[in-house]
Amino acid sequence: MRIGELARRTGVSERSLRYYETQGLLTAERTPGGHRDYPEWAVDRVIRIQELYAAGLHSEKIRQLLPCMRDRDGGPSAIATGRLVKDLTAERDRIDRMIADLRRSRETLDEVIRTARDA
Repeated sequence: MRIGELARRTGVSERSLRYYETQGLLTAERTPGGHRDYPEWAVDRVIRIQELYAAGLHSEKIRQLLPCMRDRDGGPSAIATGRLVKDLTAERDRIDRMIADLRRSRETLDEVIRTARDA
């Protein structure tokens, strides 16, 4: 499929898809005319990349993890190693710390809002 169709099917801009390719997150064959030609599995791959970005991972970490994950469901691939568990556990712990920080910030804001309302 061409880049425009992949963009439409995933809701990701063509620019982002080209960026994913430069980062080694996504690959495409080239037509004789030089156009990108993505395989069907690229849809699942792009969705997986988006989920990992949304989880706060950066492109280098995603590049390292993608070979260890199946595109269709995010489960471990046949080449997954203990590194996948270790890396994902570390990322989950980082996200947990961020959530705790955000909860503290929210509690502070709630306190300020209550004080301002009661004033």
